[in-house]
Amino acid sequence: MSKNKKVIISVIGGHDRDLKVEQLAHDIGKIIAKMDAVLVCGGLEGVMEAAARGCQQAGGTTIGLLPGTNKADANQYIEIALPTSIGYARNAMVACCADIIVALAGSHGTSCEISYGLVYKKPVIDLGGWNRKGMIKVKNLKEAETEIRKLIREISGE
Repeated sequence: MSKNKKVIISVIGGHDRDLKVEQLAHDIGKIIAKMDAVLVCGGLEGVMEAAARGCQQAGGTTIGLLPGTNKADANQYIEIALPTSIGYARNAMVACCADIIVALAGSHGTSCEISYGLVYKKPVIDLGGWNRKGMIKVKNLKEAETEIRKLIREISGE
């Protein structure tokens, strides 16, 4: 990757409100901003909103790939809202556009994004206990940050 192109990190996870997972997502968002990467997510609530909030509060850029046609559907922390009009099919876009994917706890949509990430041969960091073959297993936020930093160096050719 060219040195003038920013690394894109997709954060994937569920819609449901889980304070522990949302705190983890918020902290991942802050890490992404600190590393001068761009955060991409599905743009709605839950993990997506928490990650975007952390990233935006730390001065980072947030992009939401929305399932519908209305930019107003994006959570308040999405800087660039991109309506796709394709519903859950946007999961393929969330995975494909990423240089790195961080998977938190979620359900079928998150599982789908993990599968797309693995199909597209993207590094998928498992911070949600998925335990799927091909994912990069980490135990906590510190290990996730270390892995993200290492992958960014590899991607950037440093």
